[in-house]
Amino acid sequence: GMEQTAFSAEVVDDDGTTVSLSSNATRIISLAPSLTELIYAAGAGDKLVGVVEYSDYPEAAKSIPIVGRHDLLDLERILILRPDLIIAWQSGNPRASVNRLRQLGLTVYVAEPKSLDSIPDHIDKIAKLSGTQVIAEQVTSAFRQKLATLTETYSDKAPVSTFYQIWDAPLISAGGNELINDIIELCGGRNIFAEIKLLAPKVSEEAVLVRDPEAIIASGMDIERPEWLDNWKRWPSIRAVANGNLFFIPPDLLQRHTPRALQGAQMMCEQLELARETSRR
Repeated sequence: GMEQTAFSAEVVDDDGTTVSLSSNATRIISLAPSLTELIYAAGAGDKLVGVVEYSDYPEAAKSIPIVGRHDLLDLERILILRPDLIIAWQSGNPRASVNRLRQLGLTVYVAEPKSLDSIPDHIDKIAKLSGTQVIAEQVTSAFRQKLATLTETYSDKAPVSTFYQIWDAPLISAGGNELINDIIELCGGRNIFAEIKLLAPKVSEEAVLVRDPEAIIASGMDIERPEWLDNWKRWPSIRAVANGNLFFIPPDLLQRHTPRALQGAQMMCEQLELARETSRR
């Protein structure tokens, strides 16, 4: 017949849940700043009706109504906005709140990108649910191409033992089961805390000294290099300090699961290449 095939989209999220829509999403709520970025990358930014605090990129995201903080959601506001799709953050949103939204009959897609190649996968899936594949396709193919180039250039180089520092007091690093670890490995680095499977583990100064990293990379709260990075100079015996390999990367380029993570990866790969050169001397 002449009738059009009805829209239907079905994708599997990071909880292993099959998320299906019978018409493309037109009212989306994002429950993490990084997910807000992914939705824009998928070409669905104009469908956003609610975001959480700190959704500050791209610029347009700043004018969207706020539905709480990633760890403190305002369920009433979410309901008032009548979303047809909610994109939730697996490790960052309270589980009880996410379950409650599902109980209330809302469609929830849960994401936790732990590797660089999962970022374009999520963009593709969000685009499929939103009917914006044409726009997303350009973003994801460019991402995958650049990732392939970085992998080819750096992943087989001599390993550089690397300490990634998120915070100073308490001392917080990155474990083996998260995006930052994947970026370190892409660059031919070896995360000194890769064996820890927790997200953002607290570590001790002693543990860092014992593991004697060749490079220390810090990301503080904002785009400025954190003052505490230079505190390591108290320990001139650490290879990273002896060779002057204390580096900084703005946190939004590494700690958000977005296309910008490739900019952070590029910076880290260049920094670890410097560390490689200095430790060979």
